[in-house]
Amino acid sequence: MKVRSSVFASLCLLLEVCGIALFLRGFFPVPVKSSFTSKSKLSDLPAEPLSSGNGPNTSKVPPPLFKRVVIVLIDALREDFVFGTKGRQFMPYTRHVIERGSSLSFMARVRPPTVTMPRIKALTTGSIPGFIDVVINLNSQALLEDSLIWQAKAAGKRIIFYGDDTWVRLFPKHFVEYDGTTSFFVSDYTEVDNNVTRHLDSTLKRDDWDMLILHYLGLDHIGHLSGPHSSLVGPKLIEMDDVLKKIHASLISKETEGSLPNLLVLCGDHGMSETGSHGGSSDPEVRTPLVLISPAFKRKTGMEKPSTVEQVDLAPTLALALGLPISQNSVGILIPPVFQETSLREQLRFLHLNGFQLSCLLKDSMAGYEKGYEQFRVAEKSHGNWMKLYLEGNASEVLSNMGKKVLKQYLDALKAMSSALSRQLGKYDMYSMVVGMILIFQVLLLLLLATPEALSGGARVELPLGSALLSLPFYLLCLLCTSVHMLVCTSTENSCYLCGLPWSFAVAAIVVVSATLCLLREEGRARSPHKNSSDPSSFSELDILLLTGTLGHLFSLGASSFIEEEHQSWYFLLSTLCLAIFQDVCRTYFSERRGPADELCHPHPREVAPSKKWLALATPLLTLACCRFLRSLNQTGVQWAHLPDLGHWLTSAEHKVALSLLSASSLALILILVQHRCSLVSKIALALGLLGVYSYRAAVGNVLFPWQHNLRDLSKGTVEARFVYVFVLGILFSGAKDLLRSQVVTADVRLKARGLWEVYSGLVLLASLLFRPHNLPVLSCSLLIQTAMRQFIWWEQHYDAAQITIMHYWFGQAFFYFQGNSNNIATVDISAGFVGLDTYVEAPAIFLTAFSTYAGPLLWACHLVCYLSLEHARSTTAMAHGCYCFALLRSIPAAAYVILVTALRYHLFIWSVFSPKLLYEAMHTLVSTAMCLFLTVMDQNHGGRP
Repeated sequence: MKVRSSVFASLCLLLEVCGIALFLRGFFPVPVKSSFTSKSKLSDLPAEPLSSGNGPNTSKVPPPLFKRVVIVLIDALREDFVFGTKGRQFMPYTRHVIERGSSLSFMARVRPPTVTMPRIKALTTGSIPGFIDVVINLNSQALLEDSLIWQAKAAGKRIIFYGDDTWVRLFPKHFVEYDGTTSFFVSDYTEVDNNVTRHLDSTLKRDDWDMLILHYLGLDHIGHLSGPHSSLVGPKLIEMDDVLKKIHASLISKETEGSLPNLLVLCGDHGMSETGSHGGSSDPEVRTPLVLISPAFKRKTGMEKPSTVEQVDLAPTLALALGLPISQNSVGILIPPVFQETSLREQLRFLHLNGFQLSCLLKDSMAGYEKGYEQFRVAEKSHGNWMKLYLEGNASEVLSNMGKKVLKQYLDALKAMSSALSRQLGKYDMYSMVVGMILIFQVLLLLLLATPEALSGGARVELPLGSALLSLPFYLLCLLCTSVHMLVCTSTENSCYLCGLPWSFAVAAIVVVSATLCLLREEGRARSPHKNSSDPSSFSELDILLLTGTLGHLFSLGASSFIEEEHQSWYFLLSTLCLAIFQDVCRTYFSERRGPADELCHPHPREVAPSKKWLALATPLLTLACCRFLRSLNQTGVQWAHLPDLGHWLTSAEHKVALSLLSASSLALILILVQHRCSLVSKIALALGLLGVYSYRAAVGNVLFPWQHNLRDLSKGTVEARFVYVFVLGILFSGAKDLLRSQVVTADVRLKARGLWEVYSGLVLLASLLFRPHNLPVLSCSLLIQTAMRQFIWWEQHYDAAQITIMHYWFGQAFFYFQGNSNNIATVDISAGFVGLDTYVEAPAIFLTAFSTYAGPLLWACHLVCYLSLEHARSTTAMAHGCYCFALLRSIPAAAYVILVTALRYHLFIWSVFSPKLLYEAMHTLVSTAMCLFLTVMDQNHGGRP
């Protein structure tokens, strides 16, 4: 059965989407949750463990330790902002309370992903959210599971909240009074906090509340805008210190003799990386301060090194300190110093309740785990013996020593159970992951086998579907897959997604997998006689380099260190490619002896001027120089990301003049390199747009105008950015109009090429606006390399579409890292999504952030299409060839990442580093394949004419 190449590619695309979706369904873990739907209740709590009889207060929580609680959560508050030199300089009152006041100080360790919504869940439920919450973070839904907020409301406590509206979405009916502000509009770091502080004076004077929660966002927004070392950080920390001073003074004034003391909690939801972002697992992102201030604690005599606790430990600690049950899904343990001033009986009771809750969750979620549970039972039994002696009135030192021993037994059991539950952060559905991998690999092999035929003149693919479905192996495979499916679904301990589907879906999946395997078998048999296409002698040295380099990068991802430092692989491959091109140029222009193999692989180009030969020779050297410069511009990866780089030097306040000159030069070079293929109107629009880009950066204070000598009030640059957007849309509209005319009105090759180039120019202008000033050289160097390679290498050296496609792929991947990106979600520049916006609008913010992050690969992919269209001497088959190879090439890394996740599934590092890269590869595969289909169909509609 013969089908068009576009239909064949559509089928492959559909199967690949199904495979990726199935794999992701199994890859994203299911967080540890209790199967009980009801919330914890005081009536469900166990009695104190007595060896015989009952005593007073045997089934209740000990009395609360605090009357009121004020939680001040400062978004992106790093540990060193309080305990380091910045804290001493900008938060003097807080540091005085920490060093000399009645307080407890801890370093709270946060679990990835370090974004706001999962961290709020961890603080309120004590559970560890999964990485899928990063996506849900964009649009949080009501939190239905048991939490500290729910328990407080059920106990009749009145809760007031001001700050990040994520809390309001998570707890929509829990606050008696609230005022939420959006957390996504990162350009605002003043009003977002003023909106919280303006309620403080009136609220602190009132007595009609029991819990006050304040979530300040300004520090996080400053980090996204200019990083943790910005000059804006100090004033913001001073502002937060004044807020804490005001709250603490008010709580102290409300203290009365004989009543319970109040509690002030200072904490951060996550930290901040050296680039000002968050989401990953670096130390600055996962280390946050936790300060508890109350007259109930002993007064300090000096600065002590803060001990380390888990962030999830705060939820059970606050719950029992307020006389509330612990949330069902909490994996945290009590923070012992909070309860050290209570009696030994109460301390043991607190630990017993915490152990009972953890043991119930452990039994419910981990069948067969006995170690921590048995430790708890032993401690509980010892606790019962101690209670018997205590109720008998024994007051000897033996009883005290015995109680301390029981206390240690409880703590050891709690740590063991909490650790076991934390290790069960993700229950991977391995069956779904394996089936998804098989489907992806089948599509990959099918593409490899069918590529020569799909790119032939007929643009049709012969699919021996009939012989495959009627063959004996097909039915044997169906029986084998059915038996495997039944075996997995009846023997596995964990629930599988595929096992929960109706049998009709399972049968359909089995038939598709079996049919594809048989189709691969028939395709392989049909292609086996054609040995010339796989003859190694037909490959040039450059072909071998491109093939082995791509496959070598694929296999390098078998180690987590190569994921952390993947940019090093691309830098090495790009340098090697430049040297190989340099050798080709020397061989073509300057080699005196040319053998038959050289004539076959590198036919002598038409006569060219000597100057052009030397320019061709200089092009790979220029590329090497640009790449070396860009490597030093942004330090990325994990191991050396903390080291200073040229970008840090340029963005420092004392080097603003150098940054301004570099930005202006880069924008001028962009104009020179892009405008020559545009229409006159687009040239003018591009020039004005680039001028608007510089004006925008000057308006927000990144660069200086030549006539700007004094500091002045800086605007948000909204008008300037929107001015640029107008020209971006104008250039894109002009290019789209030319493309439409070339397809509908007249088959004009030049008009089509100009339309594609103008669309590309509009995207370059948009990238110029979104890139930070120190990254503008990345864009200008990219354009310089494209121009030089296009003029002197690709066409003059007679490289075919497949070679040029793979080169574009390599350059695109390298420029992704030249921007300062990495496989860590924390390197995503959130501030790019709010350029020109004065409020949070979800759709443009997501688009602008994604475009800014992946501008390097996307611009190189767009340039590939422009180049293959501009070279009208090449047939449309070559263009389809290049796009098809691009789509195929994107499938190879996606399959490699699937293997890697399976091999390293027990490494927590994958959550913070790997998942964004996997999603990016899957998205890029789909986009590039769709681009291939579009171009193929458009060319077929014009009868194959260029």
